[in-house]
Amino acid sequence: MSGATLRLLDKADKEILKLPRAVKGAIYDFQHKFRQDLNNPGLRFKRLEGHPRLYSARVNLDYRALLLHAGGNDYILVAVKARQEVYDNLDKFAYQINPVTGGIEFVDLVTIEATVVEKPAGPEPLFAKFSAEQLRDLGVAEPLLGLIAKITTEDELLGLASYAPQLTGEVLLALYSGKTPEEVLDQITTPVAVTEEIDAEDYQAALVRPATVTTDDADLQEILEQGDFGRWRVFLHPTQRKIVERSYSGPTRVSGGPGTGKTIVALHRVKHLVDRLGPGSGKVLLTTFNTNLAADLRQRLIALAGAEILQYVDILNVDKVAGAIVAQANSGGHRTRIDDTKALKEWEELLLEEGESRWDADFMRAEWSQVILGQACATRADYFRVRRVGRGRSISREDRAAIWRLAERYVLRLDAKGVWTNQQFAERAARLEMEKARDRASYEANAGLQRESGIWHRPRYSHIVIDEAQDLSVAHWKMLRAMIPEGPNDLFIAGDTHQRIYGNYVSLGSLGINIRGRSSKLTLSYRTTHEILGAAVRLLGHEEWDDLDEGSDDLAGYRSVLRGPEPSLVPYSTWDAELDGIVRQVKEWDGGSIAIAVPRRSMVSEVENRLGKAEIVSCSITSDGPRLVEAPVHIGTMHRFKGLEYQRMIIAGVAEGLVPRNMDFEQSDPLRFRREMRRARSLLFVASTRARDSIVISWHGRKSRFLP
Repeated sequence: MSGATLRLLDKADKEILKLPRAVKGAIYDFQHKFRQDLNNPGLRFKRLEGHPRLYSARVNLDYRALLLHAGGNDYILVAVKARQEVYDNLDKFAYQINPVTGGIEFVDLVTIEATVVEKPAGPEPLFAKFSAEQLRDLGVAEPLLGLIAKITTEDELLGLASYAPQLTGEVLLALYSGKTPEEVLDQITTPVAVTEEIDAEDYQAALVRPATVTTDDADLQEILEQGDFGRWRVFLHPTQRKIVERSYSGPTRVSGGPGTGKTIVALHRVKHLVDRLGPGSGKVLLTTFNTNLAADLRQRLIALAGAEILQYVDILNVDKVAGAIVAQANSGGHRTRIDDTKALKEWEELLLEEGESRWDADFMRAEWSQVILGQACATRADYFRVRRVGRGRSISREDRAAIWRLAERYVLRLDAKGVWTNQQFAERAARLEMEKARDRASYEANAGLQRESGIWHRPRYSHIVIDEAQDLSVAHWKMLRAMIPEGPNDLFIAGDTHQRIYGNYVSLGSLGINIRGRSSKLTLSYRTTHEILGAAVRLLGHEEWDDLDEGSDDLAGYRSVLRGPEPSLVPYSTWDAELDGIVRQVKEWDGGSIAIAVPRRSMVSEVENRLGKAEIVSCSITSDGPRLVEAPVHIGTMHRFKGLEYQRMIIAGVAEGLVPRNMDFEQSDPLRFRREMRRARSLLFVASTRARDSIVISWHGRKSRFLP
């Protein structure tokens, strides 16, 4: 017999990652042998008694792979278990083709039964009011109905859901959160249900449905060595696939908490749009807020679709998009770009020179970028008329006159140095694109735009996909809106306002981006554990969060079925003692991907130096990403970790005065103070949700008011 195709069943990866390191190494050798020759005597490949499709194969002396035969040379790896567990529990393994989704499901009743405790008498089971028929119709796996009827606690539910097939877990969690069966059917089951007739014995046909994925030897080796199955699982969950493949009549938004798959949905959406580009169509733009996220998106898109997709996609952070537009129009002269830190310093120096004490540099930078530039105030009269929604502190007409005078002097100061801020590039690019859009509309109305002509009037892109949308400014949105005509599948927007860390507040509807009726929400975290997630959500407090469109947003239903240790909170007397504690913790973890987040730039080098003295290899994260990707420990400010993830995380320096920073305008500008407090909470929330397995939060002196 020759070799065979080996696929991985969804959720098998989570159990494999918990196995001893030596066993994970043996799995790589096993897969290689399995692909080459099933007759290899070292595999001891055989069908299990009482199971027409279930086979076992030797991984090493003590462990066996459980394989489901889908027909022909196609096999699915459903589990890796200790040898005795396999042969002692043959009657506890169940598998089926789900009659709703048509996907393949495998259930290990031994493992799942251990999560439900038998109670002679006690509270009413959580799902007592739902009949077995109702649960089956919602897609719940038939072999689990008996156990589900016994669940009485949330811990039991989470335990079962972590091992159950994906749809079963999502249905049960949604019902537990208070959704009606009708709502669950509409929001969870129907989007993943297949329309064709399902043959319960046709496992070959079921393979094409999104429950398994094929890997090669190199992929598996990298995954097992780094403990990261994210790149192996390039398929989408059916709920996500429906969002990706749907055709929308206009702009659409997908929201959700950290780790719910917004970015992978955005990447698959790009591939979906590219696959459907017609002859002569423009490219797809994939954009996000900062540079290192754009670089990460590029690598992930290549991993998903191959390097050839880059012929049809531009992947740029939004400020580079603006810079390219300005440069192409030769509209900025020979301006160089300064980053936000330098832009703030220019404000500080100007206010000092002017002897101005009514407003600080942070206030002036935000007023200038969000109101004056963001709302295209070209004259003082424009600024006097414009609404300052969300800016907090009210200002008089006299104040506006003084602020306008300072803004004019600020622009002159930058002009004299031959520099522009990111906000200036974005505002100029927005104006250029809006002018081009008006010209295009006039051309179409008067002459009719033909695909074969009128090249100058064509939109830059056929579709635009935006990740981390909550951090874009008003000028960014105006630019993007003008770059593509309103129409089907024009803008695909992914973001979460709970993760807004740059203070940009917008109303998409007021900018001509109408997403109402075309929004989706993801609620299941695939990255972090239930314990870390609960702690992170508590860090947000009871603040109110917007939805980018003058409505409110929340994390209701946001959950994880992954389990792990509780986060550790560790106090220290001094920063020096905390640095020693960081070294001890890194040594104790001894392996895996580790990150250390701190609130200030100066603390990054201090941590890096202390680790270096302990002979621990580490590197800092810059705006372009980690200086040395292969380093086992990455260090950066909390801002730098946006979009990244690690097995283990230390968030250090979470002390009062650092998180949040000292602010002296609580009484003079309470609305601005609340906004800055929300921003600080978001920053801590983002940092804490980068961790997959474990997290340590430490401080020196007095702990942050955000911590319990």
